[in-house]
Amino acid sequence: MARKPRDFDAELQALMDKARKVKSQKTVQLGELVQVTSADSLPMEALAGALLAAVEQSKKSPEAVARWTERGQAVFQTGGKRGKKAEPGDPASQPASSNGTPTATATLALRRAVAVMPDGQSRA
Repeated sequence: MARKPRDFDAELQALMDKARKVKSQKTVQLGELVQVTSADSLPMEALAGALLAAVEQSKKSPEAVARWTERGQAVFQTGGKRGKKAEPGDPASQPASSNGTPTATATLALRRAVAVMPDGQSRA
């Protein structure tokens, strides 16, 4: 029985489409992260400077990254920047989408986006 020839062009196009979709999702998730942390209230230049300083500091001080990670996890557990500790099954502790904050699903997606390092390796 003869083998069916592969359509490499179609496979490559499908992979490129998937890569574009993943990149777009990551961009949206990073934007949501900026909003959840209220960093969108900063001027763009200040936010860029703060992020650059954080990257520089992360290279010099791994313990700073550990502190930031703890603080970031607290944000996801409380459902916002300054919320109470999330209680299992407590709907009040979940961010509501009506006021512009992400839903629980979006928060989980953000948590996954944050858990992926720029080189594609997982932190977990």
